[in-house]
Amino acid sequence: MRSFLVGLFAVVGLLMPAEAKEVHGQTDAFKAPGVAMAWAVVRGADEARTFVVVRLRAAPGIDSVTVTGRDPFTKEEKVLQRGTFAKGRANVRIPRASFADFPRTDWQLAGVSKELPLTVFYLGVPDTTPEFASEAQLDRYLEERLAKLLQTIPQGIL
Repeated sequence: MRSFLVGLFAVVGLLMPAEAKEVHGQTDAFKAPGVAMAWAVVRGADEARTFVVVRLRAAPGIDSVTVTGRDPFTKEEKVLQRGTFAKGRANVRIPRASFADFPRTDWQLAGVSKELPLTVFYLGVPDTTPEFASEAQLDRYLEERLAKLLQTIPQGIL
């Protein structure tokens, strides 16, 4: 009977979802086992056409990201974007003006990786986020920033 109960608890443990991890992203670059992200802003002709762009890299097993904006006072929330990783890459574009109404963003990563579930949250656009006048400058910066981040992640994790 005892071995039956031990086996039953083991099976129940496998069926239970893993405890969600929540970490606070603080600067324009973030890394954790299995994921790296870099932020930048591309300025438009006016604030309505100015976007926060976040480029993500993920290890196999991390399939998608959902970005939810939250108002910490009213508790209102809104899904800002859902995306999937193509070959471990994803880009998220959010109008910068939306951070006025939803200053907290939750970046919920999903898939089958042992690192999941993982939520990276930010309180506004990080102060260290650089701004660029063109898409080409933004793209070059994000690629260089992620390359530097990925150099510091052990081989095989991402």
